Amino acid sequence: MAIKKLVRFDWAMKYILRNKANFDVLEAFISNLLRETIVIENILESESNREAENRKFNRVDLKCKDSQGKQIIIEIQNQREADYLQRLLWGTSKAVVEGLELGKGYSEVVKVISISILYHTMRVDEKENTDFIYYGTTELIGLHTKKPLILHESKAKQIETPVVTSKNVFPEYYMIYVEKFEDMINEAIDEWVYFFKHGAIREDFKSPGILLAAKKLDYLMMSEEERRGYDDYLAYLGQELGILETAKEEGREEGRVLTAKAALKKGLEVELIAEITGLPLEEILKLQSDIIP
Repeated sequence: MAIKKLVRFDWAMKYILRNKANFDVLEAFISNLLRETIVIENILESESNREAENRKFNRVDLKCKDSQGKQIIIEIQNQREADYLQRLLWGTSKAVVEGLELGKGYSEVVKVISISILYHTMRVDEKENTDFIYYGTTELIGLHTKKPLILHESKAKQIETPVVTSKNVFPEYYMIYVEKFEDMINEAIDEWVYFFKHGAIREDFKSPGILLAAKKLDYLMMSEEERRGYDDYLAYLGQELGILETAKEEGREEGRVLTAKAALKKGLEVELIAEITGLPLEEILKLQSDIIP
């Protein structure tokens, strides 16, 4: 089965999908995820819109406004953050505040949808978290009736306004864990997650808009200058991720050494310490000679 290699979605969000001519790719992805037709009106200012942010590899974000006035924040996160959920809340709250013009009534508060594409897990031990897409919102439900709180609905001049509930107002969150996707294609959004995971689209894919992505994000269709920029980005990304992994390994190594020193001070056998820490026996003996001259 032929598989077409494409550019990474985070790079595309920086340099390709901000172009109005390519809104249709974003619209197709968001529409598949939200299960409703989304038409993007424009791209709004966000952190990674600024040129100064263009070299930050860990997070790429794009904020857009649809034809109904909703603000949709799409974010790709490459490394785990301890306070990630809190930062998501801050980001959506900031969008709500910035979306309300001075002097406007609170009825003008914008609806915000946050979509996170995550190339990491939330925990080191992920036994309980087995799904690859999580969704949540704040919706007020009757404690006894289990029915949503309806804030208001009214009719004026034969025009019926839609029912307003807390779900219509409070932000919604979608978190897509790319690495947990097991390549099983059951619905349209699965084809997009496959693309996020592998940077490729299979020839048998047919979800709405996926062929647009295959066409517009094709590496071979880019100009020479665009390809150079993309290759530089991949090199930079690999370098920075390598630095992070090295730092993590150095931290683990330091932790093993500290554990070995503590165990030696407690009088544990060097063979047992080597087994516990994974350090070579020779290194344990050297640490022992430093601690016990």
